[in-house]
Amino acid sequence: MSDDTSPVEADPIVPDTKDWTWVVERPCPACGFDPADVDPLAVGDAVRALVPRWRAVLARPGVRRRPAPQVWSPLEYGAHVRDVFGVFDERLALMLATDGAAFANWDQDAAALAGGYAALDPARVVDELAVAGAAVADRFDTVAEEDLERVGRRSNGSVFTVRTFGRYFLHDVVHHLDDVDG
Repeated sequence: MSDDTSPVEADPIVPDTKDWTWVVERPCPACGFDPADVDPLAVGDAVRALVPRWRAVLARPGVRRRPAPQVWSPLEYGAHVRDVFGVFDERLALMLATDGAAFANWDQDAAALAGGYAALDPARVVDELAVAGAAVADRFDTVAEEDLERVGRRSNGSVFTVRTFGRYFLHDVVHHLDDVDG
């Protein structure tokens, strides 16, 4: 076991290859997220309400500790969510600028390795998460009713509208809070 101030040696995470796009249509039995509860014009407010919960998670003792060798620690999940905020901000900007926008591939597992998530400073991650959360929330605040059916496409062929993109995005943030008991 390591303390909360030094990096830990981390076992590799088994990549999640599941297709989670179904969460835009039906509730997630694991975390309780219900896409029907998402107001597509209030995603920014929802993000702002979730950031303090992430702050609390990242301030806990043992934030670097993994619950199992191949399960991310709360710190690693926090770094991932920070990066999710940035990726989704960029993708939403593309959708708002270009209907039918194509998203570049983002390999979250490669990002975790390249970013050294397990060795990051939790205080820095929480600050960066808050900044990235504010940025994506502000971007979602610019969405107007007439933007909701604009389309974006992932590199794997999944198609989102701005409406379903907001649902998918919020599920990721909420689900990972559930992963860390946040």
